Amino acid sequence: MTTETVKDQTKGGELSVPAPVEVPPVGEEVNLDASENYFNRELSQLQFNYRVLKQALDTTHPLINRLIFCCIFSSNMDEFFEIRVAGLRQQMKYGRETLGADGMMPDQALVEISCVAHDYIHEQYDILNNVLIPEMEQQNIHFVRRREWTPQQAEWVRNYFEEEILPVVSPIGLDPSHPFPRLVNKSLNFIVELDGKDAFGRETGMAIVPAPRSLPRLVRLPDEVCDGGENLVFLSSMIHAHTDELFPGMEVKGCYQFRLTRNADLELEDDLEDLASALRGELLSRRFGDGVRLEVADNCPQELVQFLLAEFGLTERDLYQVHGPVNLTRLMAVGGLVDRPDLTYSGFSPSIPRQIRSKDSMFDSIRKQPILLLHPYENFSPVVDLLRQAAKDPQVLAIRQTLYRTGADSEIVEALADAARRGKEVTAVIELRARFSEAENLELASRLQEAGVIVVYGVVGYKTHAKMILIVRREEGRLRRYVHLGTGNYHAGNARLYTDYSFMTCDESISDDVNKLFQQLTGMGKALKIKKLFHSPFTLHSRLLSLIDREAGYGEKGRIIIKFNALTEIQMIKALYRASQAGVKIDLIIRGICCLRPEVPGLSDNIRVRSIIGRFLEHTRVYYFGNNGRPDVYCSSADGMERNLLSRVETAFPLDDPALAARVREDLDTYLADNCQSWVLQSDGSYIQNQPAEGEERLASQLVLLERLTGKN
Repeated sequence: MTTETVKDQTKGGELSVPAPVEVPPVGEEVNLDASENYFNRELSQLQFNYRVLKQALDTTHPLINRLIFCCIFSSNMDEFFEIRVAGLRQQMKYGRETLGADGMMPDQALVEISCVAHDYIHEQYDILNNVLIPEMEQQNIHFVRRREWTPQQAEWVRNYFEEEILPVVSPIGLDPSHPFPRLVNKSLNFIVELDGKDAFGRETGMAIVPAPRSLPRLVRLPDEVCDGGENLVFLSSMIHAHTDELFPGMEVKGCYQFRLTRNADLELEDDLEDLASALRGELLSRRFGDGVRLEVADNCPQELVQFLLAEFGLTERDLYQVHGPVNLTRLMAVGGLVDRPDLTYSGFSPSIPRQIRSKDSMFDSIRKQPILLLHPYENFSPVVDLLRQAAKDPQVLAIRQTLYRTGADSEIVEALADAARRGKEVTAVIELRARFSEAENLELASRLQEAGVIVVYGVVGYKTHAKMILIVRREEGRLRRYVHLGTGNYHAGNARLYTDYSFMTCDESISDDVNKLFQQLTGMGKALKIKKLFHSPFTLHSRLLSLIDREAGYGEKGRIIIKFNALTEIQMIKALYRASQAGVKIDLIIRGICCLRPEVPGLSDNIRVRSIIGRFLEHTRVYYFGNNGRPDVYCSSADGMERNLLSRVETAFPLDDPALAARVREDLDTYLADNCQSWVLQSDGSYIQNQPAEGEERLASQLVLLERLTGKN
């Protein structure tokens, strides 16, 4: 795919995006396989990160939350380099280059990524230094630099350094007996220029100081040494100010921050005898994978920069010289260090539907009618209550649950452990390979096993990403199954920040399907016939394609709305292209990566793509098919990616209840009406943020949902 520089209308600057596609002559059939019909996955992901960064300039967000968006951009970029860039480099290292549908080879993609990422990171520091910090100064929140310290502040810092930093810091002089240390992934470090000889007569000229990982990167100065306001000082400033104390008798000529990002993608074979043991070994290697990015303070001398690049086997393309702290993710701590509720989002109380507010048990409520919750607007506590009640209920015989990300200290884990201790048959299918939660999940597995829970590690080669609970209860002499299915993880913290649907039912067909899925996960045998659910890697992909094709058969009467986090799977994109060519009106609400090129004449005229970026992380996955006036609505754990549809265990569940289906359609329409938090993907690959037309009222979809759902009586 060729690229050209296209003006980003929201930025006023320039960035690299795919060039406009050439319109085929009238009557000529469009080649769906042509590379220009697809965007590059990595470049699309970078654009999502950029949309997050732009929230730091959106004054409708409170100031501290704008700073946090700036930090989230850093966190997202870290993971992007750790996984995506690392993956491309691995392909080249081992000669396994693959050509994507976009026609871009790994080496070409890395060149484009470097160009775009450098621009974005430069803009990030510009926003931090010239917008956010000055605005925080106006609000009497100060990041106090060394040159600004008063004598009292300098004395306090000296004491802090001697009491908290000096005892745990380990400076390393570089000489033949002290080679360059193996630095942990994303750790803050300093390279120090020295002059003179040490106690042993060595004259090295250079040292490395790793910042102690146990210490906070940002420290609040006590009020008694400040003249009002909120005053914060960086750990890096404290180390800079007292580097000479680490090298007594030597002259410190310079001290400069740097940070190395390493390959953090775990590689596990499919024929392992013991997944848990293999994973424990791989987790250690993650901290010391190959380097993929070097961040260095922009005042670092060129010879030191070149020394570091050579040490890590990196090139200028992998170098990011930044004007400010190299570890901006740590600035998220500001929210907890300053007491300024007026500069953060106002709190709200998630609602609980009237149906489950009564004194009835969760089982009674679910029997009356199925329950659909939309977190975080509606409380996650009913899901926890369902498990707690199941643990204590003498009529409950068995509980089965999948766990992807939950946290070892969660109330859900406690409920499962309690149920096992009470003698119930409890089975937990724990996905050990949930990225960056592996260590936590290993701990979780051990804890549950100690309580008597049967722990299964899913299916080797297929991550278990489905969100399912199955509860078996004896009622009136027969067994009844209760089910929870969701679009998000069983994580109470995430449920306050992510938008996700929770569905609870005792529908016999659905509960029978869920029971069969658990049988597949915990036992062995042929795939069982599933009645209502779609499940990958077996039926989800093919059923979605057939539903898209069915809408194509309705032509201009067809209607498709799909909401998920990413769309990369080529067969699904082609099916959507064919449906568009047939006249079907298609709206895609895709938070992150989108490889589909919308609104191209003859190809995707009828497809519009928007991304919602706001206070909450959009995480719901919904598939809506008009079906000629008899809509089919599904919620799912699966995105439109190859991994979700073809190589993971995922579910999509129907909302057969007309009222619930209508409610989800109303939610989708709210997103489609958003005129200020939505970004529209253009056919050239750029995104333009929607703005209310003159005289038009602002409609922020998340705010509408917040008012609609938390304002219920």
